[in-house]
Amino acid sequence: MRYTLLIVTLAIFFTACKKDKFTTVPQISFESVKPNSAYSNIPLNQQYIPSLTISVTDAEGDLGFISGKDTSKIYVKNLLTGKEDSLILPNISTAAVKDFKGEISVDLSTLLGASTRPRPKVDTLFFEVYIKDFAKNKSNVIVSGDPVFYITP
Repeated sequence: MRYTLLIVTLAIFFTACKKDKFTTVPQISFESVKPNSAYSNIPLNQQYIPSLTISVTDAEGDLGFISGKDTSKIYVKNLLTGKEDSLILPNISTAAVKDFKGEISVDLSTLLGASTRPRPKVDTLFFEVYIKDFAKNKSNVIVSGDPVFYITP
């Protein structure tokens, strides 16, 4: 009898704690930032441009860009400088199906910037990210797990 009660309690616990992987509101998680450094004195076209990669899930798959119809965007903010940018997601209508899962990479070149401290310096940049789908559901807000080191010689 005692073991039956324990098994039932554990079953209820694990069932109640189970999170649905695909929800109406998009869910995002941090994957990586590569490369993790950039120099202020080297033109961006001559160096590797840092790129932030996130993973996204959405129950309806209503993400992307459909010309003349609707748009979903990804929003990114540099937490050091306060620079913000919103980017239109590409047309993924052929891949965006129910229970959509994918990865999105964002070019961070327009969001790089330094503090006002004297030179030389190395600033540690973190980025806040979220997305909105066609229904304007806002995903969870995440902060990049790895920094970008912005070097000003």
